[in-house]
Amino acid sequence: MDTERTLNRLLVEFFQYIMEIEEKKLITGEFQDITYNDMHVIEAIGLDKPQKMSQTAKILNVTTGTLTKSADALEKKGYVRRCRSEDDKRVVNIMLTQRGIRAYKHHQQFHQDMIAYIMKNISEEESRVLGGALERLMAYFKRKYG
Repeated sequence: MDTERTLNRLLVEFFQYIMEIEEKKLITGEFQDITYNDMHVIEAIGLDKPQKMSQTAKILNVTTGTLTKSADALEKKGYVRRCRSEDDKRVVNIMLTQRGIRAYKHHQQFHQDMIAYIMKNISEEESRVLGGALERLMAYFKRKYG
């Protein structure tokens, strides 16, 4: 029972703390005008090519209407640009502007630093065990709530 309580406490603290740190470290300097959620919209849009609004909403697990509100705010602030598809005028695509790309890379660097620290401070075996445990935990959440 002690182990279960400890695991529960650590998981709850871990998830809360990561979200707090991420918000404090990401929403700074040039990017003070956006929210933690905005940063994840930017991440979902990605760097590749213009993406359908409906596809981005699906990635984020939100409605297209919810994404539209976020996109409106991000477009006003200069992070994203929307345009109609050349092939199908009913389709709205969204893409990052140069400012959006900088925000994306800023977020990406936060995650790279976190992973680099973990890899530097645990053994290869611990890394495999941690990865396996996190995979099973994610599979549980997806199966139970996804």
